[in-house]
Amino acid sequence: MTKLVYFAWVRERIGRDEEEIDLPGHVRTAGDLLKHLKTLGEEYQIALEHENVIRVAVNHEHVEHQESIAGAREIALFPPMTGG
Repeated sequence: MTKLVYFAWVRERIGRDEEEIDLPGHVRTAGDLLKHLKTLGEEYQIALEHENVIRVAVNHEHVEHQESIAGAREIALFPPMTGG
C-alpha cells in the first residue's frame, strides 16, 4: 500500500486529504500514477485534468513525471505553487 496525500485544489476536487491505495504493477512512474488515478472516478479526472501542471513528491522529494516511484511510502500531489 502507498499513501497518497493531496494538497490545495487537488484535495478539494478529489474530496479527501489522503488515502492508501495498492498500486498496480504497470504504475512505475509519477506520470503513470497520474494516468492511473484518472481511471478511479470523475473526481480524479477533474482534479487531474491538466496532469502536466500537477507536482509530485515521493517520500518528501520532488520528482519529474517520468521518474520512478518504486519503493514510495508516500506520494504527494499538488498544484503549482505561486506566491511572493
